[in-house]
Amino acid sequence: MLLDIAKTLMLARLRHSVIAAVGVTFGITMFITLVSFMTGLNGMLDSLILNRTPHVRIYNNITATEIQPIEQVDSLKSSYPFISSVKPANTRVEIYNSLAIIKALKNDSRVIAVSPKINAQVFYNLGAIDLNGIINGIDINIENKHYRFNDYMIAGNSADLEKVTNSIILGKGVADKMLVNLGETIYVTNAKGDRTPLKVVGIFQLGLATVDDIQSYSSIATAQKLMGEPSSYFTDIQVKLADVAMAPQIAKEFKKRFGVDTEDIQTANAQFESGTRVRNIITYAVSVTLLIVAGFGIYNILNMMIYEKMDAIAILKATGFSGGDVSKIFMNMSMVIGILGGIGGLIFGTVFTIIIDHIPFKTAALPAIDTYPINYNPWYYVIGLVFSLATTFVAGYFPARKASRIDPVLIIRGK
Repeated sequence: MLLDIAKTLMLARLRHSVIAAVGVTFGITMFITLVSFMTGLNGMLDSLILNRTPHVRIYNNITATEIQPIEQVDSLKSSYPFISSVKPANTRVEIYNSLAIIKALKNDSRVIAVSPKINAQVFYNLGAIDLNGIINGIDINIENKHYRFNDYMIAGNSADLEKVTNSIILGKGVADKMLVNLGETIYVTNAKGDRTPLKVVGIFQLGLATVDDIQSYSSIATAQKLMGEPSSYFTDIQVKLADVAMAPQIAKEFKKRFGVDTEDIQTANAQFESGTRVRNIITYAVSVTLLIVAGFGIYNILNMMIYEKMDAIAILKATGFSGGDVSKIFMNMSMVIGILGGIGGLIFGTVFTIIIDHIPFKTAALPAIDTYPINYNPWYYVIGLVFSLATTFVAGYFPARKASRIDPVLIIRGK
């Protein structure tokens, strides 16, 4: 009965009821659209780096010796030595006992992929000009499977890196500067001054100029030959874990266990995570503000409806309805508006996100992106519906409470 009365009151003021529901619909629609788009955009921006970043990187860092010789002199232990112009420790860049480390990592149940890598400092020879660069010796099969290398290929076939001897995949910035195309041969010079010809079998573009203008890729064997090093020479070992959240803890474990330097993905990309967190906070703040504004609209409409329905409320109370019954009638009205508006918002929000997801987004800087990014996380829909109900509940509570306290005698006497 109370729901029927609420329905009658809503139909009597259908225009106001529709406006209130549309306010909720608009708020939920914009919440779903904005959150899905912004989180999708954040994910796309972060993936440019995270897709190409191992969960744990094992390497040898060039640093100064922690304990200087002067600190080991017994007669000076009671004093505080001041040492200037400290030089790095005399150590090699490659990882010691790399093959044994790789074998141990492959037997670790927490590890799903191990990829050795060679980081070679070179000069790209362009006539009389030498361009500074880096050639990364990689296992292309592992890179394609676990680090989405193929997603960033804009020309050529990455598989040719293993098939063609002395081949290279150039960064787009390097290729543009050298004005070379697929099938052409370039010359590179290593740090020792040795000059090597390499055939261009592909062009790679990450979308970051600082990477595309310097880095290129070759097979591990080609990089070892380029550096004049044996088959056991590796400067990095990339590790992908089953649980990326364990990366900081496992990185410390590997550092102590193997006597190497390590870097986890969280530390390596802390600035990207901070930027994503800030953007998400702004997105949620704007979205929640829209829902709160819609709640104020419902509050105002129900408040006005109470003043316009004073006679009806007085008659209800005079015929035996309690203050609690009157309160429930107005709460029913508020919740019906919230449910209808919330469902409408979810429908329109889904439609808008699908439309955005199909809008072409072509840019030379991001070759792997075809349309605007959308994150179809079902939790956003749950949050939107719950928040719409919560907002309309709070917006309807105070007018309903006010209506329950109306004295019918004063209303009838005033009439």
